[in-house]
Amino acid sequence: MSSRLVGVGVGPGDPELVTVKGVNALRAADVVVVPVMDTLERGRAEATVLHHVSGQKIVRVVFALNERTDRARREAAWDAAGARVAELLREHAYVAFATIGDPNVYSTFTYLAQTLKELLPELVVETVPGITAMQDLAARSGAVLTEGTEPLTLVPVTAGEAALKEALAGPGTVVAYKFGRRAAEVAEALREAGRLQDAVWGSALGLPEESVRPAAELDGAALPYLSTLIAPPRREGGRGGKL
Repeated sequence: MSSRLVGVGVGPGDPELVTVKGVNALRAADVVVVPVMDTLERGRAEATVLHHVSGQKIVRVVFALNERTDRARREAAWDAAGARVAELLREHAYVAFATIGDPNVYSTFTYLAQTLKELLPELVVETVPGITAMQDLAARSGAVLTEGTEPLTLVPVTAGEAALKEALAGPGTVVAYKFGRRAAEVAEALREAGRLQDAVWGSALGLPEESVRPAAELDGAALPYLSTLIAPPRREGGRGGKL
């Protein structure tokens, strides 16, 4: 019988935002893999999972989560992580992988699944969706992500300033991920686009150190790497004006 690998989205950090289906998937798994950096600090995914399953079920696997410049090191880390999870899949019929947010949105799970499908061609891969940071920030800040016919554009600021500026020049709401280290550039791009006043940013959502603030208060200081920004368009015409 083929082994199953299930990527489970555990949300941005608030353990109450893990879906019922996600909790059931974690509890049904033989083991739950959580990604950690080589510093071995407890990550947000692990902290969230511990609210729902016993720590005895958790297996920590090192990933190069923040490696963006040294491709050889990143590839080697992915290969090593894939080999470790492949060992677990040979021993267990059902392995879950916990990832913050959603497993199909900028997730380490994508790369892991690709690696494992090459190592174990018969492997069954499934995902359980999770609440994303932009949804949580919208709920906590009162920002409306979309109305009527508005598009929604999600941009990782790691893609570069040009990609963010292009999105801000278009219609609809722009959501920026991973912008904390480039907060000053993001604030300037918002000013140039005339979107600073209505934008909001948040970090550590659902955690004791949570911060949700107007983007107009950005002072250029670096923010946590996983900060999220929502920049809505100017909405005029009253209720239903965007229909």
